[in-house]
Amino acid sequence: MNFFEQQERAKRNTSKLVVLMCLAVISLVAISSVAVAAILALLGQRDPNTPFMPGNWFTQTIALLDWQLVGTISVLVIGVVVAGSLFKYLQLRSGGQAVAESLNGQPIAPTTTNLEERKILNVVEEMAIASGIPVPPVYVLEDEGINAFAAGHTPQDAVIGVTRGCIRLLTRDELQGVIAHEFSHIFHGDMRLNTNLVATLNGILLIGLVGYILLRSTPFRRSNSKDNSALIMLAIGVVLIVVGFAGTFFGNLIKSAVSRQREFLADASSVQFTRNPDGIANALKKIGGYQAGSRIQAANASEYSHMFFSRAVGGAFSTFMATHPPLEQRIRRVQPDWDGRFTTTLQAESAVEAGPDIDRSRAVRGVLGAVAAGTLAGGQVLMRGTPLRANASRDAIEAIGQPGARHVAYAQQAIAALDPELREATHDAYSARALVYGLLLDTSEPVRSGQLAALKQHAEPDAYQYVIKLEAKLAALDPRSRLPLVALALPALKQLSSTQYTTFKSCLGQLIMADEQVSLMEWALYRIVVHNIEPPPRRPKTTALGNLRDECQVLLSALVHAGHMDDNQARAAFDDAASGLPFKDLTLLPRDGVSTAALEPAVIHLCNVTPTDKRSLIHALARAVEHDGFVTVSQAELLRAIADSLNCPLPPLLADADSIL
Repeated sequence: MNFFEQQERAKRNTSKLVVLMCLAVISLVAISSVAVAAILALLGQRDPNTPFMPGNWFTQTIALLDWQLVGTISVLVIGVVVAGSLFKYLQLRSGGQAVAESLNGQPIAPTTTNLEERKILNVVEEMAIASGIPVPPVYVLEDEGINAFAAGHTPQDAVIGVTRGCIRLLTRDELQGVIAHEFSHIFHGDMRLNTNLVATLNGILLIGLVGYILLRSTPFRRSNSKDNSALIMLAIGVVLIVVGFAGTFFGNLIKSAVSRQREFLADASSVQFTRNPDGIANALKKIGGYQAGSRIQAANASEYSHMFFSRAVGGAFSTFMATHPPLEQRIRRVQPDWDGRFTTTLQAESAVEAGPDIDRSRAVRGVLGAVAAGTLAGGQVLMRGTPLRANASRDAIEAIGQPGARHVAYAQQAIAALDPELREATHDAYSARALVYGLLLDTSEPVRSGQLAALKQHAEPDAYQYVIKLEAKLAALDPRSRLPLVALALPALKQLSSTQYTTFKSCLGQLIMADEQVSLMEWALYRIVVHNIEPPPRRPKTTALGNLRDECQVLLSALVHAGHMDDNQARAAFDDAASGLPFKDLTLLPRDGVSTAALEPAVIHLCNVTPTDKRSLIHALARAVEHDGFVTVSQAELLRAIADSLNCPLPPLLADADSIL
């Protein structure tokens, strides 16, 4: 099942959950109504001279169940659930950061020199570049248990969380397996589903909390008075507590059932991603043999239990409510010949492999020295800007949401091939801004001088000094390294304050408009940065691709003109691409009739089509760039920028099977 099918499945699961939760709320209303009516009937028979008769009590209970009582309780229950869910949703609106902080997670600084933290950051960076999503910030939970999670609404606001035990006790291969598992949750829409579950269950849990408040706030004293108001309030409080716990119980059952199935999928995706079943299998074995297991001590751990890599709360006897399948089942699915023995992990052990990891990086960097010079293993020569074969774009589309080991190898090599000073500059907010500024500097000396003068006047002094320092190296940068460099800089850029980001964005606009025109490559770079830093706009309801004829026409025309200077070739490429879309009369717009001002809203609207329609659109875009049999580096960058804006993380376009660009 590919990325687009998984996205459709996630949408269906969300719809089913809404229905199930509505049924749960209806059940809570019914239980509450019957319970309140029964209590009122019982309290109405407190005359000591009147004997208690079960039959009379039952008849009076039924009589009290009128529409007025049921309607009042419905309003109260639904109001509490909606208010609680809305409150939690607003709390989590900022994305994965809110989840990580509620679990007492602390962000790992990109500049960290701690070997354990550096190891996990390297793994996350490699996985992100290999899969085509922005590098997510990494948070560490100071727990000894071995666990991890991915949280957020979209890849743009996602974070990866790991426990201290995870980064301390797992080897690099095991960490790769765990992080690849978490990336699967990012690809397949599980994060958004999990966030919706947290918000909805919070609303149901709030019913019980209201009951506790009523019990604590209602004075009660023994009296012969016929005023039963205090008793009534106490009784209602008890009912709300019971109903709240019942709702939470059934809600957790739904959460657990959904979570267990998605964990199997994520395990399988991890194996496909890394091509190393031993990585994730050995991580699970260590959890099984470790005294602390995968337990999380944070007070809110149970609320987010379904987001973790392994069971975060509960003991060995809580399998009925477990959010994860048993370790034995998960291990045997990825390693059928497992002997059934867990790996004993001592508290004092450490899996830091600084030496081997550094040696591996140095070795890869040495191999990539040949790439920088223009040669690859096997004698193939690849000059800067050498185009890829046409089907590289189609292979990348098939790998959306399910990248493989070749993409990981590409990411490792791409990172290792970067100049060390540029690589280090991605970790700091000032130098990261300078990297993006430097990538927008024009090759024309007059325009470049004007850009630098504008930066000197409007940018922060430190950022400007970094631009001057890195200018020569950025000018000599291989075009294939631009997107990996930007991806690595995104975590540092996300740390900018609102004032700093406003200045940064303003400077980007001034650099782009220095020559009074906006090239598609400038737009692509700007679009990637803004799309991955700013919170997503409030999107309208999903629409069909067939309703966005003009937007498709603008997007296809821009992409075709970017890769074909000959008008006849451009027209042929456009017609080929348009043949895969549900339109019969698309017309190639003239070269001077396509502006980035029209391209921006077109991409935003097209982002709202269904996953199935997105697949058709992405394939049409691929045909547009590959019509002449090759895909240039510029076309590949533009295609990936558009795919990123459509929330379709397109992995790197690779060379043939025997080499990696």
